[in-house]
Amino acid sequence: MSEIVKKLEQHQSATPSRWREAAQARKANKEWLRYSQKIAMRMLDKMEEQDITQKQLAERMGCSQQYVSKILKGCENLSLETLSKIESALNITVMQTEFA
Repeated sequence: MSEIVKKLEQHQSATPSRWREAAQARKANKEWLRYSQKIAMRMLDKMEEQDITQKQLAERMGCSQQYVSKILKGCENLSLETLSKIESALNITVMQTEFA
């Protein structure tokens, strides 16, 4: 038994896992993450419909392709400015602004 434990310890990562912290962060932020995921899916659908790449979308939005990639993962807390750029670049409505 101790031989198995030794082998497992040899293959153990020196860096501790942060899965618990990541899970807690997802739970704490689940409301806005849900919106971020919906926006990402809408963007992907529109990009496919318009046959444009991440690079082309980045050019339209005035940002990097890496940032577009982060947005499309659905885990980015988007600013109003970014939402406006997404709407303009893809000709979609992301936010409904109905004030009474």
